[in-house]
Amino acid sequence: MRNRYLDLLRFLAIIRVVVYHVTGWATLTLVFPAMSVMFALAGSLMAASLDRSGPSAVGRRLRRLLPSLWVVAAIFVPAMLLAGGLPVSWRLALWLFPITDPPANGWGALALSVIWYLRDYLWFVLVSPAALWLFRRAPLPTLLTPYVLLVVVELGFPGAPVVLRDFGLYFGAWLLGFAHHDGMLRRLSRRVLVAVAGLLATAGGAWILTHPGARGYDLNDIRIGNALWAAAFILIALGFAPSGAAWVDRNALLGRAVTVFNRRALTVYLWHMPFVVALTPLVDVVGWSHQDLLGLAIRVVLVFLLVGVVTMLVGWVEDVAARRPPELLPGRRRTRTPGPVVVPSPRTAAAETRVAAATEATSSAGATPVRVS
Repeated sequence: MRNRYLDLLRFLAIIRVVVYHVTGWATLTLVFPAMSVMFALAGSLMAASLDRSGPSAVGRRLRRLLPSLWVVAAIFVPAMLLAGGLPVSWRLALWLFPITDPPANGWGALALSVIWYLRDYLWFVLVSPAALWLFRRAPLPTLLTPYVLLVVVELGFPGAPVVLRDFGLYFGAWLLGFAHHDGMLRRLSRRVLVAVAGLLATAGGAWILTHPGARGYDLNDIRIGNALWAAAFILIALGFAPSGAAWVDRNALLGRAVTVFNRRALTVYLWHMPFVVALTPLVDVVGWSHQDLLGLAIRVVLVFLLVGVVTMLVGWVEDVAARRPPELLPGRRRTRTPGPVVVPSPRTAAAETRVAAATEATSSAGATPVRVS
């Protein structure tokens, strides 16, 4: 049975990502480090899949991950080729299996910039069987490795490949998902959990304040601070996670929204950025600015509406990839079809009458009733 608390976290993370990309508010990255939370949740689910299915879970996870990307590629790659600026080469195959960033032209690189998440997710899935094996034999050294890697790369090799840098930034969150699945966070005393989270948050906050990026205190520009701050957030969010959150479904609208966003997470994530980019010219045409709260609110609503339309059109691909019956909009409660009414035959009815009569007579005589098989 799904843990609705984890579903709620993913729902909030996706909402935060979309709102951040529309508004550009750096504060949102501090209040809710959504990408690290999404990787932590994915790591927990990956560990569960490996326990259930073994190494074959890798193939199953890729089967659920890639088709939504292929839909995007089937639309945007031809568009970029026709628009120009995208050379035809073998690198186009990366749109089928993005172990590194697939090629794009100028506007495509911006509209499809969120592909990095699938690139990192793909790598994390591929290394998960070995990583889980190591984690369960040496939890702390394995967990510390990506953070040490991040510090070494950021301070000593700033030109390192982006995949390597992202391993340091986000794979620690993925491993914290392993710890959540294995119950390690739950077994820690609350005092220890809060103390460790407080230490990480203090170190991360100090780094953020003393190393502002190009956009100020936006965590996306401050990798070491991002990793430490997000780790503290995940420890609290998952370390104190309840076994469930039944209250989510007590409100029909909220429960349906959480279900839809979880079943269509990839579709929403992949398609929101093209609409953010497409609506950006409205800032100049209408005269809105990033300080215009009404204008920003309208853009957020428009992006969600457009994503909703696309989700209705192609979101069912996620159902097919997960081998679920395809649905236009997930979460609809199915009414059970009543089974056929069985009418007992006269012989069966007569037998039941004789048994009942015998039982009643025996009971009235004070004897123990005889079982009838």
